[in-house]
Amino acid sequence: MTIRLFAPVCAVLVVCAIALVAAGPAAAQEQSTWSPSRTADGQPDLQGVWANNNVTPLERPEILNGRATLTDEEVAALQARAGELFSTESGDAAFGDSVFAAALAEAETFTSRDAGTGNYNHFWLVERDWDNRTSLIVDPPNGRLPARTEAASARMAARAEARRRHARGPEDRSLGERCISWGAPRLGAGYNSYMQIFQTPDHVVVYMEMGGSRVIPLTGSPHVDDSVRQLHGDSRGRWEGGTLVVETTNYSPTTYFMGASDGLQVAERFTRVSDDVLQYEVTVTDPTTWAAPWTALIPLRSSPDPVFEYACHEGNIGMEGIMAGARALEKAEADAAGGGSN
Repeated sequence: MTIRLFAPVCAVLVVCAIALVAAGPAAAQEQSTWSPSRTADGQPDLQGVWANNNVTPLERPEILNGRATLTDEEVAALQARAGELFSTESGDAAFGDSVFAAALAEAETFTSRDAGTGNYNHFWLVERDWDNRTSLIVDPPNGRLPARTEAASARMAARAEARRRHARGPEDRSLGERCISWGAPRLGAGYNSYMQIFQTPDHVVVYMEMGGSRVIPLTGSPHVDDSVRQLHGDSRGRWEGGTLVVETTNYSPTTYFMGASDGLQVAERFTRVSDDVLQYEVTVTDPTTWAAPWTALIPLRSSPDPVFEYACHEGNIGMEGIMAGARALEKAEADAAGGGSN
């Protein structure tokens, strides 16, 4: 569990990165007066800790269909509602898109999806960054994920069924519960959603707070053989002007990224657009999962905070409890059936 408290400035409306993307000529003119610092080899300096605490949901809520942005007054109203909902130390923690969804629904109280036990207190979570957009997805233009294929729906149904049955061992639980991997790229915001970037002339290292490091060659070397599969895929990078482009293939069949298959291909674009904003664009392609590629745009904000080690395995009593609970449920069901326990 990471404890990270930010100054109230984090809750101020954030528009600098979005302006560069959608606001038009005035923003473009302002950008032309700014240029990033450079590394010794002359490339834009992307190094530092970058935080994804955006409150904007990945997909545009259906109630906002056709609206790519909200007015400043609407954003202020949503932010005020969220402040009322999550202002107490005893409130249930809201992760990811749930903060925006609860504020949009004008909910009086918030209950997490884990209704049985609830989450820990919202007090422990970072303040979220607000802007005028209604979705992180910028393509398709409707701000929604493309339709899932039948094969993807079947895979997700099988995963859901596996989670419903009693776990025979840790391998039956998700990679996240087992503290092995939370996927790459990781798009979730507001919870250990920081990354640190290191650069040399030949490599870039992207260290994810939840997920470890990706060491990415910039030398033009080809991807590894197709038979080699890795949880976070095989990444290769290159510079396109002031943008670092990272293309990742060769994902393992056990990788989980939103139900994608091991045919997943990801293209990430990192562009520093101001002293404190790194524009992060992710294009996801997997014809066996989605009917078309899709792209999300996330403004990452510079943070003075360190990236914390997510030492999930240290004292990981959660898995022990999951296994003990599964055995107890099996025994209870066997006793109820009159067969006793094995």
